[in-house]
Amino acid sequence: MIARFRTLGAVAALVTSTAAGAEKSQMSKHRAAQEQLIGQCIKAASGHHGWLEKTLWGLRDQEGGWIGAKIANRDGSHDLGPLQINSWWISKFAAATGKPAPSIRWWLTHDACFNVSAARWIFLSGLALTSDYWKAVGTYHSPTAWRQRRYALSVAARLRKRFGLDVFKPRQTIRIKERTEL
Repeated sequence: MIARFRTLGAVAALVTSTAAGAEKSQMSKHRAAQEQLIGQCIKAASGHHGWLEKTLWGLRDQEGGWIGAKIANRDGSHDLGPLQINSWWISKFAAATGKPAPSIRWWLTHDACFNVSAARWIFLSGLALTSDYWKAVGTYHSPTAWRQRRYALSVAARLRKRFGLDVFKPRQTIRIKERTEL
């Protein structure tokens, strides 16, 4: 009788393990599909500007959100969607677009491309205001100077991780003199 229970226990463990593995595989496929969609949104929002596409990837990698994310902050606000747009922005986006705030909140949370476009707007607004790339990266996160510096350093590390150490080197143009024969 004891041997039978041990066998049943082993079978139950195997079934549970197999089901957990299948669930994990399904979650992995779901995450991969989300990442692909977010990547398409980043590419579209960058408008074929490589530096902006890299910047959006850096912000996305730093924020680490996902479609449907709604993370509560200590101040009562929420960070929404893949690029964790703070809910503080909802009223500003509602005023700018003429759309109702509940719709803006839903789109920021559930529409990857709307979320990425909002992140693009926030970053480019910071860039226009400061005329400083790293300051704009920092203002994406916080109005506080020391938080901006810490955030920008972290984004820089994520950019290096994703794109390599040469991510910040300017592209070099090589000009070749044409030889003309007489």
